Amino acid sequence: MNELIQMVKNIFSLSATILLLIFGLVFSGCGDSTGKDGSEQYTKTEGEGSLMIIGGGSRPAEMIQRMITESGLDHAGYAIVLTMSAANPDTSGYYGETQFRQQGVTNVRSYDLGRRDIATENALDSLQNASLVYITGGSQSRFMRSVEEFPEIGTALINAYESGAMISGTSAGASVMSRIMITGDQQNYPDYTATFYHLEKDNIITERGLGLIEGVIVDQHFLKRARNNRLLTAVMEYPNHIGIGVDEATAVLIKNGQAEVVGEAQVLVYQNLSGESKVNNGRLGANNIRLDIYLPGDLFEL
Repeated sequence: MNELIQMVKNIFSLSATILLLIFGLVFSGCGDSTGKDGSEQYTKTEGEGSLMIIGGGSRPAEMIQRMITESGLDHAGYAIVLTMSAANPDTSGYYGETQFRQQGVTNVRSYDLGRRDIATENALDSLQNASLVYITGGSQSRFMRSVEEFPEIGTALINAYESGAMISGTSAGASVMSRIMITGDQQNYPDYTATFYHLEKDNIITERGLGLIEGVIVDQHFLKRARNNRLLTAVMEYPNHIGIGVDEATAVLIKNGQAEVVGEAQVLVYQNLSGESKVNNGRLGANNIRLDIYLPGDLFEL
């Protein structure tokens, strides 16, 4: 009898060990936040929320109201303005909040996380539970430095997006949306210019963005600052990516894989249908690059 009891105990013990191993493998796979380079991976895609990618310049009242409606701020919730792109976060935060207050939204505040404001647990909790997060203009590289130094900021943004929030950004705040982020700088020409004057290999400088949208590279102030060469370079250097150029006072609203043009001007979309590029004396070329020009109200699939 004792031998039988001991045998039953051994079976239960072995079963429990197997179950623990299975659960451990499952949860370690789901919760892994370490990238291949050993750094914490704060990027993720395909959220349940929406993106409002604004090309800079003025923001018409109708655009702000659309953001309020799409995010549900007209019924409940609150908005967060992130100013880490800005050289002057106080001024940027003031105007970022004012555009919503003028439309009747009073439950809005700004954070300069990782610089002026400490990324406390309460601040991060507020960020990931916001109905709308608005990222101001300035320098996209400056914004991403804050996220790289404090990856929990990026994680909170991802969590907000996946929980149904709208993530919105203008100018630099638009550029950070994609995983491959145009910095605006050139390898071969150190002096900054608003546009590229050449189509050259290994000239465009990119960095890692938030990765809220995959397979897309975003550029802004597009027609106003003649940035066609910059985005053409991007789709030749990254031929498996779509290039979306958003003009000033214009936005792309992305939800459930569909894009809608909102605002006053155009959105240009480049696709390198050949999937490759060619080089001659450092100059880039490609065949079968498609250009679509969308007007306000137009819809297109991503």
